[in-house]
Amino acid sequence: MFENLQTWDFLMKKIVRNQLGEIEDKNILDFGSGVGAMACCLADKNNVTAVEPDTDSVNKRFTQNNYTQLVGSLDVLKDFDSEIFDMIICHNVLEYAENREEIVREFHRVVKHGGKLSVVKHNRFGRVMQMVVLLNDFDRGNEILDGGNSTSANFGAINYYNDSDIIKWCEGFSLKNTYGIRTFFDLQQNQDIQKTPDWQEKMIDIEMRVSQIDEFRDIAFFHHLMFEKI
Repeated sequence: MFENLQTWDFLMKKIVRNQLGEIEDKNILDFGSGVGAMACCLADKNNVTAVEPDTDSVNKRFTQNNYTQLVGSLDVLKDFDSEIFDMIICHNVLEYAENREEIVREFHRVVKHGGKLSVVKHNRFGRVMQMVVLLNDFDRGNEILDGGNSTSANFGAINYYNDSDIIKWCEGFSLKNTYGIRTFFDLQQNQDIQKTPDWQEKMIDIEMRVSQIDEFRDIAFFHHLMFEKI
């Protein structure tokens, strides 16, 4: 399902999908679905609704499995009835949203009691690792370490937030699990070996092994947070 993505994106989505575990016969909302890779993957065994504001991404979306695609953002979210989704996924989105606190409160409204919220977010300290180790950008590394934001080539300014902030924005969520993602594979600079299935399988395996070990999770480029509505 993810084979047409760039290698880093392919590996990241494979790891996130593994961390989500078995999901079947659920109503799922993918908010900020991008080209729909995860939405399409989950639609194999679930009823999925995807929401994405960027029409170019929607026009390029994955369509191997059937799912409902809506164009918009918070406006679409507000139109949903309350407590209709079993799970919401919001991956690499809130850093770029101006109204993220309102978005999280709407998530709480539309997800069922006991429902799940999966959030993938940038980890500030992992970004410092990227700047220093991969890019040799010590000035930017220090700026981020001092509390500054950074930029993404595709999405613009990355406005960092803490893992605990979602609960501050909506006390109706309880944090159940925190996983690290991209602890190792971005540090491998051999571009050819990254394309080999054997290397990818071994990398996914060790990323999964360390994803809940504090020392490795603390420096992972991304965190995957799993919440439950209480």
